[in-house]
Amino acid sequence: MTRLIATFGNVGLLRPAPGTWGSAAALVAAFLLYLLAGPWAVTVALPVAVVLGLWAIDAETRGGTDPDPSEIVIDEVAGQWIAILPVLFGAANNNVAVWKLWPGWVAAFLLFRLFDIWKPGWIGRADRRHDTLGVMLDDLIAGVFAAIGVGALAALFHLVLMR
Repeated sequence: MTRLIATFGNVGLLRPAPGTWGSAAALVAAFLLYLLAGPWAVTVALPVAVVLGLWAIDAETRGGTDPDPSEIVIDEVAGQWIAILPVLFGAANNNVAVWKLWPGWVAAFLLFRLFDIWKPGWIGRADRRHDTLGVMLDDLIAGVFAAIGVGALAALFHLVLMR
C-alpha cells in the first residue's frame, strides 16, 4: 500500500522524469476531483495526500540510502495541487468552465516544475533536510511559490492585457 501511495499508483515508475509524470498525473487527478465536487475536493484531498504521503515516504525510505528516491512522486502530487488551486477557485468563483482556463493549467505545471527542479531559497533548504519531512516540504513550498506565480500571471493578464 505504501508503494502505491508513494508512487501515486505507480506513476512514479514511468521514465524518464518521474517527477514530471507525477505532476502531470496530479493535474489529471485535480481535474477529475474538480469535476466531482469543485475546488473543495482538491482542497480536501491535499492534506490527505500530505498525511498519507508522509507515512508512505517514511515507510518506503526507511533503512535505505536515498532519502528521496525518484519514484516517490506523492510529494509532487501535493505540490502540484497547491499550484493549481488558484486556477480551480478562479474557475469556480467566476462560473467559468475549468478547462477554459488552460493557460493557468500550463502556468501551474511549468512554474511548479521550475521551482521543484531549481529549488531556490526555502525550497532548497527544505530539500537539504534529507528526511521524510524534507521530501514533502520542498514540494509543498514549490507549490506555494508556483501558486503565487499563477495568481500574479492571472492578475497581469486580466488587469493589464485585457483592458
